Amino acid sequence: MRYLILISLFISSIFANEADEIIKKLDNNFRGESIYMQISMNIKSLRHERTIKMQTWAKGKDKSFVKIIYPPRDKGITFLSLDNEMWNYIPKIERTIKIPPSMMLQNWMGSDISNDDMVKQSSIIDDYNAKIIKKQGDIVTIELKAKENAPVVWGKIISKVDTRYYVSTEDTFYDEYGEKIRVFSYEDVKQYGKYYLPTIWKIKPVNKKDNLTTMIIEEVKYDSKISDMYFRKSALKRFSR
Repeated sequence: MRYLILISLFISSIFANEADEIIKKLDNNFRGESIYMQISMNIKSLRHERTIKMQTWAKGKDKSFVKIIYPPRDKGITFLSLDNEMWNYIPKIERTIKIPPSMMLQNWMGSDISNDDMVKQSSIIDDYNAKIIKKQGDIVTIELKAKENAPVVWGKIISKVDTRYYVSTEDTFYDEYGEKIRVFSYEDVKQYGKYYLPTIWKIKPVNKKDNLTTMIIEEVKYDSKISDMYFRKSALKRFSR
């Protein structure tokens, strides 16, 4: 019996290490050293539908800058995420606002993603334990469980990864009580140099049947030189024009 337990622990350790490696490769493939994207976001709900276009710049795991370029009434709104904190500049009132912790779960620009999603893009590696729960051809299903006392919203994430390209095909998010809250699905993988990226993302909340947020990545530049000026608070107003 003891021998069987040791074998089981050994196999679990191998799968945990493999899961960690897959998640790291997934993260590196998505992020690169730096990435610029232009994104079109279509937001549908029971009562309305709208489209937002934005430009995003990101460097490393904790620096990102977003600028809204459409529609005209929102043009110039900017967001800065830095070291797990977030600021927002609104040109109409010429004011920079720090997003407080109490607002991190609010919907970002009326979509089905949250302010927290925008800030904690890099926390999966640091804040979750990864374990392989299924393999089917090139698709590996990984369970990500929040580490004890980790400052995260999601108790568990089930991620399906295509190991040919190290991209996600689907992420399912669960709250701390194990209830399924939303599903991200990813389509139309394209190659950009040595990187692969799904260019259509669909976000579907479980408890809002009429809601669907679709993000279409229209332009991508990996590992281009991005000025550190984008990742200072002064950039919020400077680059809003």
